[in-house]
Amino acid sequence: MANETFELAVELLRRKSLTPDHAGCHDLIAQRLQALGFHIERHCHNGVDNLWARRGHVAPLVCFAGHSDVVPTGPVERWQSDPFEPTVRDGQLYARGAADMKTSLAAFVTATERFVAAHPDHPGSLGFLITSDEEGPATDGTVKLVETLKARGEFLDFCIIGEPTSAAEFGDTIKNGRRGSLSGKLTIKGVQGHIAYPHLAKNPIHLAAPAIAELADTMWDEGNAYFPATTWQISNIHGGTGASNVIPGTLVIDFNFRFSTASTAEGLMDALHEILNSHGLDFEIDWHLSGRPFLTPRGVLCEHLSDAIREVTGVTPELSTTGGTSDGRFIADICPQVVEFGPLNMSIHKINEHVAVENIEPLAAIYQKTLEKLLT
Repeated sequence: MANETFELAVELLRRKSLTPDHAGCHDLIAQRLQALGFHIERHCHNGVDNLWARRGHVAPLVCFAGHSDVVPTGPVERWQSDPFEPTVRDGQLYARGAADMKTSLAAFVTATERFVAAHPDHPGSLGFLITSDEEGPATDGTVKLVETLKARGEFLDFCIIGEPTSAAEFGDTIKNGRRGSLSGKLTIKGVQGHIAYPHLAKNPIHLAAPAIAELADTMWDEGNAYFPATTWQISNIHGGTGASNVIPGTLVIDFNFRFSTASTAEGLMDALHEILNSHGLDFEIDWHLSGRPFLTPRGVLCEHLSDAIREVTGVTPELSTTGGTSDGRFIADICPQVVEFGPLNMSIHKINEHVAVENIEPLAAIYQKTLEKLLT
């Protein structure tokens, strides 16, 4: 059971790195990488610590990316063991962050150590991009590192993010893209009045109903070979004062687009405005774009990673773009090929989060084989 990757994962898991605190995780990783000849940079933004490490100065640059921060544990008494004291039971390693994503961080490091030991004069360069602000607002983490690298003309060729992507069995899924997320707070204006005198008021709920129906029925795009069609969903809706005899003056609707590379945020905004205008509504919208979609089509990185997974596990992975957003949305701005691969995701963010001990060393082997395919 004991191995280098397991032992490093345990060391990382013992650190109570609740977002945005890395709790020493970056120090441990930096120490291991520095011993391999990596140049270490620490970038701090608004109390968020970010780590950029690079070995080599020429292309291609292969980067491992991930986050050291974890979500809160929830009620500690519901855990079968201390969430920050890694514990093995029935072949599973239990701790907050075990699956998301400290095991992947440990596997990144040991895979890199073994690769460099076997190929000390390898061509190209190796990089590590680690943040402690992925589980939080994600405003001072990866996005800031990407801005820094872009400003000085430092671009990546390939990037593997260690998010837990496996669904039913270890190795079955590679995420080669993610949908974008565009939210809006829509305020439809009416005229408040007494419910017994509707001719003296304008009910925004009634006015909005046909527009809401059209928005819900609209086909925004048909998706593409990698993405499903864009969806529009209402998450919250509120109108009224709480009194039963008052026509409200405004209706407020929170909504979200999850959109593919078949659409743009700007195009979706324009289309929604056009529908609302066609119904003669008086409205305001406060927009928030939390992430644009990114896509890495089948190519060098997808194929090499897929081959490595198959060689280690015997499983042929599928490419998928399902799920929420990830830091890949930022990294794609400086890297043409970005994928995510990691352990099973069924327990992430849950009570008793865990990862199978038997998958820890194979994960490092997959990362190492991928480096060998890309850089030798």
